[in-house]
Amino acid sequence: MTDFAVVGGGVAGLATGLLLARRGHAVTLFEQDARAPSGDLDADFFDWPRPRTVPQAVQPHTLLGAARSVLIAELPDVYEDLLRRGAGEYRELSVYEEPPEPVPGDEDLVLLLPRRILLETVLYDALRAEPGAVLRYGEPVTGLVFDGVDASGVPRVAGVRTDAGPCPADVVVDSAGRRGGTAAWLAEAGGRPPVVERHPTGLVYYCRWYRLPEGEAQGQPVVASGSFGGCAVFPADNRVFGVALFLHAGDPTRAALMDPDVFEAAAETFLPGAKRQARHAAPLSGVLPLAGLENRWTSLVDEEGPVVAGLLNVGDSFTHTNPTMAQGISLALWSARRLAHQCASLDPSTAEFTAAYHAWALDALRPWFDVQVETDEAVGRRYADRAPVPSAGFARERAAMTACAVTDPVVGRARLRVRHLQTLPAQAYGDEEVQQHLTRWLATNPSWEPRAEGPTREEWEKAVGAGRRETAG
Repeated sequence: MTDFAVVGGGVAGLATGLLLARRGHAVTLFEQDARAPSGDLDADFFDWPRPRTVPQAVQPHTLLGAARSVLIAELPDVYEDLLRRGAGEYRELSVYEEPPEPVPGDEDLVLLLPRRILLETVLYDALRAEPGAVLRYGEPVTGLVFDGVDASGVPRVAGVRTDAGPCPADVVVDSAGRRGGTAAWLAEAGGRPPVVERHPTGLVYYCRWYRLPEGEAQGQPVVASGSFGGCAVFPADNRVFGVALFLHAGDPTRAALMDPDVFEAAAETFLPGAKRQARHAAPLSGVLPLAGLENRWTSLVDEEGPVVAGLLNVGDSFTHTNPTMAQGISLALWSARRLAHQCASLDPSTAEFTAAYHAWALDALRPWFDVQVETDEAVGRRYADRAPVPSAGFARERAAMTACAVTDPVVGRARLRVRHLQTLPAQAYGDEEVQQHLTRWLATNPSWEPRAEGPTREEWEKAVGAGRRETAG
């Protein structure tokens, strides 16, 4: 048995603590916020301000098939509790009138649709029930305890410090997110710094939440992306859904979206927003912004090897991704599972464990991180330049894939395998059968050209202006 100190009580920390505790390890979880999930979902979601610790807490979250499959395999009680408490599911291949002949992997092309607070709540309740787990809310970690150096000469972590004093641990798991203090704490010990790679996206998000009337079905998530911005509708639990608008940070109209009337008028210029607002759903919140978005990779291994022993990172402390592809929770659960499983064969307090964990991450996480970076760079450039979708080359082919997938389940399955982190884009889209279907579709649609979804810039600015005038009136 290993004594773990887990820093941070978000999704990554709770899931890691739970997976470790159920394998017989002792877990002490430290969370700086004194408030914990209460079970009152709406009160916790709308009335619990966490702009500094978890700014994304009130933004839409979608659990991809990659995350859902981890829950089903590793934490089936958590998965069942999510469904019992109102989380919906959407089987993506059900969109086709004649679904394709099933093949292995199709069972995981399913979205799980809770609000983030519901996932946090069920994880918290499950971890709290574990006899080997201690949850210390309202007790922020202020530093690390070091015990000399290991055989490779790097600092060896032996616990954490809080205002209540030191807490010994064999291993510390940093799940405090991208704002954690790991770099400063390692510097205090004279260690080499983590290797941090940042890719700003230049994107900002504005979201508003609604609840459908009794008896109304949620439907599926929908996204529309134009030449300067986009709109998405995210179904969640208990008839709640979010509408999100996303723009470039330099867009001069973005500040006006904080006004609910302007937001409503702007959302209606996109088909997903117009359809949802026509369903007479009751608004539950004001407009909630999220900015400062980046993709960030934080490695505890540099060119010389591990920079520390006895310290590991999961979730946003390791791989922080912009939410456009909804990868974050999936990658966090993959990391938590790997860390917990790897403990069976290696001592997690050693640099050898850190190196093996890092090597796994380069193979399993890094390719998806790179896909996110590439996607966001393309979207950010387009939104910044307010440019149309390119009519030639790689971007045109991807746009054709999207259009073809609406009616072609073979191409649709390829796109879904990418979406749910089963297959990387080059492999999925380069498949011979997929390419044949795309070629036939283009031949039968010779006049097709890629086009941006949503309003023209003139229509957008008119809607934003109309919303302002309505507010003033």
